[in-house]
Amino acid sequence: MSRLGKLLRRANAARLATHLLALWKLFKHPQTPWPAKLVAIAVLAYALSPIDLIPDFIPVLGLLDDVILLPLGIALAVRLTPKPLWQARLAEAEVSREQLPRLLWGAAIVVVVWLALVLLFAWGLVVLVTAGD
Repeated sequence: MSRLGKLLRRANAARLATHLLALWKLFKHPQTPWPAKLVAIAVLAYALSPIDLIPDFIPVLGLLDDVILLPLGIALAVRLTPKPLWQARLAEAEVSREQLPRLLWGAAIVVVVWLALVLLFAWGLVVLVTAGD
């Protein structure tokens, strides 16, 4: 890969990180409308989740969900937010880019949700198998 390609990839990753940090700040801000808060926290949960909707090892499709869903979620949150409020949160995120918040409770919530989904799936399989007997 060329040096320009590597540089562009790093720049896009940094921009995505800045937007995700801005979404976190938007979620915490008291003047943010509730629909924007819900979209922001959903996008953050998806971005930080260790499990993707489509696994990355599936060629092309595995990467497309991140390339399409994250920008669409960010765009929806921005659209639901008053422009001055979003611009202020984005400026804050650009200034404090190196100071990422610790979200241990957020990680715990993601793990609990995925665990609940796995348990629900397992319970459904057990019900399905025992119903055939």
